[in-house]
Amino acid sequence: MKDLSKLRKIKLKQFQERINYEFSDITLLNKALTHSSYANEFKSKKILYNERLEFLGDSVLGLVISDYIFNKYKNFPEGELTKIRALTVCEPSLAEISKKLNLGEFMLLGKGEEATGGRTRISILSDAFEAVIGAIYLDGGMKASKKFILNNLLETIINAVNGEMLLDYKTELQEIIQQDSNSNIKYNVVKEEGPDHNKKFYVEVSNNGKILGTGKGNSKKEAEQNAAKFALKKVNNK
Repeated sequence: MKDLSKLRKIKLKQFQERINYEFSDITLLNKALTHSSYANEFKSKKILYNERLEFLGDSVLGLVISDYIFNKYKNFPEGELTKIRALTVCEPSLAEISKKLNLGEFMLLGKGEEATGGRTRISILSDAFEAVIGAIYLDGGMKASKKFILNNLLETIINAVNGEMLLDYKTELQEIIQQDSNSNIKYNVVKEEGPDHNKKFYVEVSNNGKILGTGKGNSKKEAEQNAAKFALKKVNNK
């Protein structure tokens, strides 16, 4: 801890109190809460950042959630378990938990990332949450990381089981597109089919007039999410 400033030590102590876990090696937590943009601004200092911990935490998270829902919901088929896990560990879900923990407040970010809203960016928050899991795993083992994960994500699992969540492709698409300050994303219903009790909606998503994707669903919300999902595939494959 000798290389950390007094102010940084105080911030890390506050975060440990917030997550109800005390690190034996506080440098692991500091690394988990350090973004690559911060490290890149001080290259000569060779500051360690959270990408490797994120990689580890992602695996631990997947295992813990899979183990929990496998044993909790014994009658659920593989497809349903996969859906519940995906809803629980997706970026928007993890970012939402991070916001509840005010995780962004404790991160070290580069000036550019800070200026463009990095402390509330979904991808940064979800990655940092996984990095914290990785840090807890290295510091306290599987038992400690499992406790942290389930303490924070149990409600999310229940909501996923009860069908109260959709994979939030719209938010993910918005975050990618909004890097262009001139972005103007719109969702338009282009067609409706069927009787009122079994209606199908067809939606197009566009950015500044350019169609990015189309989707259909039993509600406008579902159709919009499917359109955003399709658009994300195109955007990510560029």
